[in-house]
Amino acid sequence: MRWRAHQEAWSGTFIALFRPGEEIAAGARSMVDDGLIEKVPAPEVVLGKHVMTHEARTIGTKAGPILSAGDSIEITLHGSGAHGSMPHLSVDPVVLASTIVMRLQTVVSREIPPSSFAVLTVGSIQAGSKSNIIPATATLLLNMRTYDEDVRSTMITALERIVRGECEAAGCPQEPEFRYYDQYPLTHNDDDVSAKVTEALRAQFGDAVFEQSPQTASEDFSIVPSAFGVPCTYWTVGGVSKGRLERAESSDDPADQIAPNHSSYFYPDIDPTLESGTKAHLAAALAWLG
Repeated sequence: MRWRAHQEAWSGTFIALFRPGEEIAAGARSMVDDGLIEKVPAPEVVLGKHVMTHEARTIGTKAGPILSAGDSIEITLHGSGAHGSMPHLSVDPVVLASTIVMRLQTVVSREIPPSSFAVLTVGSIQAGSKSNIIPATATLLLNMRTYDEDVRSTMITALERIVRGECEAAGCPQEPEFRYYDQYPLTHNDDDVSAKVTEALRAQFGDAVFEQSPQTASEDFSIVPSAFGVPCTYWTVGGVSKGRLERAESSDDPADQIAPNHSSYFYPDIDPTLESGTKAHLAAALAWLG
């Protein structure tokens, strides 16, 4: 409303995009697939932010990678089932899955340079239904995070090579199946845009603006600027009051600790978070519109 009351102070077009389905890697992509580019004017820059658990009224900015690329992978292993009392008649996918999980631990430690960031997590192993039945299949669910496309490619090549090799060594009757899903692109902040936004935010918030370290979480935000072919920057907004942070540091009570994003106990302090988040976006936008 203040912008509308002082239209002489700015000129240009400000487009507010409210993205659905961000947490399932579908929101930004669905907007683009539904014709976003044809429905709004082409922007010069795309700006975004996310609430985090640093102190309310503080803002974190960074040039370069700020959020990792993320890939989820479902791997189906095909063995040969048998009765638990006759394991020699089987190709046991449970043993195979266990071997693969252990071998996958070498992908980051032995194939990725120590100077590069990479995470490979096996989050789920599912096989069988009874203690005396060796199942015919097993399913692994993996999650991968990277800041670099070459590292991502190396990890995908390595994990598929390991899985196929172990399946061949076990004598599997069928090739393993790979399904890639919930894929998030790298969020990479443009150097010049980030510098301009940081300057505007420092003018608004002073020393409350700090350099944010790269985060291992992932976002689909960068699909939008990529679709328009324009640069972007993405920053973090603190959502925890100073009092809560101090209480967490001095208390051993689990109830006083700061719950991370996505925890069922996560809650930002509403007033300072909304106020600083709104002011930050206005300050960043006015760096182009003012």
